[in-house]
Amino acid sequence: MISFAILAFILFLVDLYVFQALKTVTQGLAPDTQRIIRIAYWALFAAALVVFAIFANTPRHPSSQVKIYLTNIFFILYASKLLVVLFLFVDDLVRISKMALNAVNTEPAFDPSRNKFLSQMGLLVAAVPFSAFIYGMVKGAYDYRVKRVTLKFPNLPQAFDGFKLLQITDLHTGSFHSTEPLQEAVRLINKQEADVVLFTGDLVNNVATELYPHLDTLKQIKAKKAVYSVLGNHDYGDYVTWSSAAAKKQNLQNLMEAQGKMGWQLLMNEHRLIEKDGEQIAILGVENWGNRANFPKYGDLHSAHAGTEKVPFKVLLSHDPSHWDGEINQKYTDIDLTLSGHTHGMQFGVNIPGLKWSPVQYVYKQWAGLYQKGRQYLYVNTGLGFLGYPGRVGFLPEITVFELKKA
Repeated sequence: MISFAILAFILFLVDLYVFQALKTVTQGLAPDTQRIIRIAYWALFAAALVVFAIFANTPRHPSSQVKIYLTNIFFILYASKLLVVLFLFVDDLVRISKMALNAVNTEPAFDPSRNKFLSQMGLLVAAVPFSAFIYGMVKGAYDYRVKRVTLKFPNLPQAFDGFKLLQITDLHTGSFHSTEPLQEAVRLINKQEADVVLFTGDLVNNVATELYPHLDTLKQIKAKKAVYSVLGNHDYGDYVTWSSAAAKKQNLQNLMEAQGKMGWQLLMNEHRLIEKDGEQIAILGVENWGNRANFPKYGDLHSAHAGTEKVPFKVLLSHDPSHWDGEINQKYTDIDLTLSGHTHGMQFGVNIPGLKWSPVQYVYKQWAGLYQKGRQYLYVNTGLGFLGYPGRVGFLPEITVFELKKA
């Protein structure tokens, strides 16, 4: 209760400070209009505080969609207001300087009133991310995009020239409040008529039961050859407090069995050979292997690779892209293409021709798109679902189609 009161007081101070900008910008409006705007402003603050108080004093319910959306709107609103605070702080520094000069009898006297332009700029700048994040929740989360990538390899068997791989990743089915969005995604996936569909981990947020409402939808995914998958860090239930080790183990077993019911072949540190016209390529799949602190190394690439030494072309499914620099391109240089996910592109950034930026790039060296080192390629898919923030800005949900060509 005390911590809530402290937080409420801090939020009040933020709103009180931002209110100064609102008063400055609306000075020229009619008195009744100003009154309405100010009442609406503080009514919004009161409503936000009431909602926050209710959520703070109710049991944790990760599956509550209302709670997730309202919490995110609350966060977006105050993050945007902090941008206004930044402009007001600059304005106050200027005002204090003017007051100091006036105190030493500067002639003529400086006007220490608040700068209307800086207040306008603060509100305008804050409106940009606020609008973007709200749009990302309303539209971006389900604005599925099909990306096409053509890759040429001199060692690709001739029979596989034109072979199509389709990658999806990071579905996070526990974040979907209905089945319709994934039904649309499956329609787009099947429309590509891929030879092989590859899923690179994070099927759920935490527990296997999140997948169950979507089983009938996801088992409709079709490929000419097969659908292969691997596990991501969220699939193990590592972020849940379990009643026992046996319960956690059973949860993972349930998730693995569910993938079998969908017709997906889960690769647990193993490989499959695909044959065409008497020639072969290998699909390798490892459990999650992270090269960063706090991410376990469940993957065993040695086991997955064993038996593929003479196969001329290899594709590896590994959820975490840090695996590429951590092990793959150092010890297994005969793996031609590695497919990963995990980063989501942080579900936020700038992604336009000539400019690709997201805060996640300061954490992961390879975080979105295609990378090359020598003859090896890594592709990091930014994911089809979402986690935490129920939206996407810049890095939209992705279905990637690779066409393999003989160089």
